[in-house]
Amino acid sequence: MGSISNVIFYVLIFLTLYIQVFFLLTFFENRKKIVIRKGNTKLKFHPSITIIVSCWNEDKTIYRTIRSLLGLDYPKEKLKIFLIDDGSTDNTWNFIKRFEKYSNISIFHKENGGKHSAINLGLEHVQTDFVACLDADSFVHPQALNRMVQCFLDNKDIMAVIPATIIHNPKSFSQNLQKIEYFASIFVKKMLGILNGLHVTPGTLPIYRREVFDKIGGFRKAHNTEDGEIALRMHQHNLRIDYCHDAYVYTVAPDSLYKLYKQRLRWYYGFMKNLIDYRHLLLRPKFGALSLLTLPSGIISIFSIIFLSLFFLSKFNAYLIEKIIQFQAVGLGGMLHIPKFDWFYINIKSIPLILVVCYLLIIFSILAGRKIAENSIRPSGFIILYMVTYSVIAPVWFLKAVYNVIVSERPSWR
Repeated sequence: MGSISNVIFYVLIFLTLYIQVFFLLTFFENRKKIVIRKGNTKLKFHPSITIIVSCWNEDKTIYRTIRSLLGLDYPKEKLKIFLIDDGSTDNTWNFIKRFEKYSNISIFHKENGGKHSAINLGLEHVQTDFVACLDADSFVHPQALNRMVQCFLDNKDIMAVIPATIIHNPKSFSQNLQKIEYFASIFVKKMLGILNGLHVTPGTLPIYRREVFDKIGGFRKAHNTEDGEIALRMHQHNLRIDYCHDAYVYTVAPDSLYKLYKQRLRWYYGFMKNLIDYRHLLLRPKFGALSLLTLPSGIISIFSIIFLSLFFLSKFNAYLIEKIIQFQAVGLGGMLHIPKFDWFYINIKSIPLILVVCYLLIIFSILAGRKIAENSIRPSGFIILYMVTYSVIAPVWFLKAVYNVIVSERPSWR
């Protein structure tokens, strides 16, 4: 039994390393193309755009979200903003009404029906060339829209573009960990954008050509992860999604580990359910990198985390039993000794070395993402804290998400 678990362990580790090294090679092959634009981006042509902001109980952030949209460096006559209150029970609607006097802002109020229904209400009134969606807890960099639109102008085949998401003003321990995580995400998403393998268009200002919705329809509830479902549906219709690494959108992150757990449980539950719904996309060469890399990587990650969690838990349990037996045999005094460092006794077995390589590749992705986001590779102590903490808590929400999928228990939104 032990030999079988070892074989599974090495297979999963090999696949994980293979994916990380593949991203690394993709980065070095395309690094000269990854240019971070500074200053104002000037467009030769400004297509008309509607930004739909769906709101539900966001009175703490909605005002600043709207102000950031009004501060965009984009011709006001070409920019429409739809503010849609999805049945909020706080003061969100009162904040929204403050902006009804603006000529390019339209406000809507509806009964609570979920984010997808709010966006679809906005889509019914869209008359512009492009449509963007923005969560009401996010703030947009003034140049974000110009830089993303440039992607469409450079390539007529691109049907959607997503920006780089950065944690806004992290204060708590949880938020600082997520800041590091989002740096790694920027790196991975940029590589997937190059490979046409992006599997989600998150609510932090994705921009779509309006014809996308004419062709494939509007948003669906999709297990409360409508941004993942519509991306998979786009790939199903061979519609390309690109990533604009220097268009920045700042989002407010969960400020506690419990809130982070609730968010990730919803995310990964939704990813798994959407993956089941779109399983026909798996390992189909005509769907490109999404089918052959992104979705298989997601499955490998799920199985790896489940198996490795149980694998290391069993190893720890065996170690604990050994120490208990040792304590019973020689007592505490026989176990206490001052360790002496000797290079000869460094563990150079394959497992520790492989894990070190894995963590080094993760650190590289974090620093590369930070270089893209902040033009800096200055290391942070939170990198180590992130890897240690997430190694402990990430399996918890993964395992719970798997359990919820098996028993069909849908997690709550918040």
